[in-house]
Amino acid sequence: MEEITHLFPVAQKVTEFCRERGWKFCFIGGLALQRWGEPRKTIDVDLTLLTGFGKEEAFVDALLSEFTSRRNDGRDFALRYRVLLLHIGNVGVDIALGALPFEEHTIARSSDYVLNNGFRIPTCSAEDLIIHKAFANRLQDWADIQNVLIKQHGKLDFELILRELTPLVSLKEEPDILNQLERLRKEADRRVLNAKRQSAS
Repeated sequence: MEEITHLFPVAQKVTEFCRERGWKFCFIGGLALQRWGEPRKTIDVDLTLLTGFGKEEAFVDALLSEFTSRRNDGRDFALRYRVLLLHIGNVGVDIALGALPFEEHTIARSSDYVLNNGFRIPTCSAEDLIIHKAFANRLQDWADIQNVLIKQHGKLDFELILRELTPLVSLKEEPDILNQLERLRKEADRRVLNAKRQSAS
């Protein structure tokens, strides 16, 4: 827990800024993992901000008027690659400029997570965290997914996960992502069953 609590004041500051403007957003990445899986050391705050297509400049300019870019060309970079890279104190903040249906759905499905100081921030659902991490398809992401599958065992909506992830995987042309997710799902089932057997013996 100690490895991530330093991110909470930053998440609170970003949340207050976005809510004052009525923006739709939610946290993903390490803060969501804190809620749904096993906390691990992370140095950045990640969130998706729903900007739509064509209105990104207003969001980016508002954020840059309050926070500092991590790049000299931060504004141009954000508008070109749809991610605004900021830092607040010594914490990096990565803001994805969301516009795709999945990003809109993720924010709509988000819910509040209560930090240790009682402040509430919106995080993506456990299902959407799995989708984000499976799509990223990195070694650490799969380890995080395994932790979520075990911790949230029996509570996950896999129909939703597959419905959202399948078209994203097709877009990326990496079909083995779905196979890897199924392998980890079976492994999580096995581990949970073994744990129950051991506790019963």
